[in-house]
Amino acid sequence: MTRVLKTTYVVVILLMLLAPLAVVAAVSLNGAQSLRFPPRDLSLRWYGELFQQSEWLVPLAHSLIIAACAAALAVVIALPLALYAWERRGLMARLLTGLGLAPFTLPPVISALGFMIFWMTLGGYGQIYATILSHAIFLVTLPLVTISLGLGGLDRALIEAARVMGANRWTVFRTVIAPLLLPYVISGYAFAFVLSLNEYIIAYMVAGFTVETLPIKIFNALRYGYTPILAVVSVIFAALSALIFGLIGKFGNLPALLGAERIGK
Repeated sequence: MTRVLKTTYVVVILLMLLAPLAVVAAVSLNGAQSLRFPPRDLSLRWYGELFQQSEWLVPLAHSLIIAACAAALAVVIALPLALYAWERRGLMARLLTGLGLAPFTLPPVISALGFMIFWMTLGGYGQIYATILSHAIFLVTLPLVTISLGLGGLDRALIEAARVMGANRWTVFRTVIAPLLLPYVISGYAFAFVLSLNEYIIAYMVAGFTVETLPIKIFNALRYGYTPILAVVSVIFAALSALIFGLIGKFGNLPALLGAERIGK
């Protein structure tokens, strides 16, 4: 394949990926309450409307709280799992790693159904904590993978040197392992946060209409009428995701994050 064909192929793929977002962004600029493309009477009116209507602010707050707490809990679960699997490398380690990866091997609707039955049995259905715990369990795979990649690329000579110098296990973790793993922990948190923010099926089946998140609000709003606020929310979601992943790409070590090189050299 020639250089021109490669460039053309990449450009076509990028245009296909960006076209839907460009259409949605344009629709959000309609002055009237309509989903027209191309937009008419260009205006930023609906961006202001989003932050003035409680019917949208409450789901926004729910989404941010759930995403922030679920991502943090997912990291708390994933970190000891990854450390145990990295240190032991036995049958139990492989079993625990498999359990941590299992949520992403099942279709989300099956996981959501299981969560719904579980919380209905315990009486937690419709509660925000149930949604947070469900998202954390479902998304634990993401920080588990990033932290495991960080541990896999860790130079064990650094740990051996610290132990030779008399450092105990906690000191080794605090002074050697934790600083080197921090970018991977942050990356795992960011991935889990973004996916939780955009997740619909589990949130809907665990909380229903009791704890309405923005994705649920969008689907509910489509039942009763069209408004450019739907497009505004989509643009904000896309911009936030691009910002988070862009920061990871700029300040993080992507080759190491993808397991291409060792860290701590």
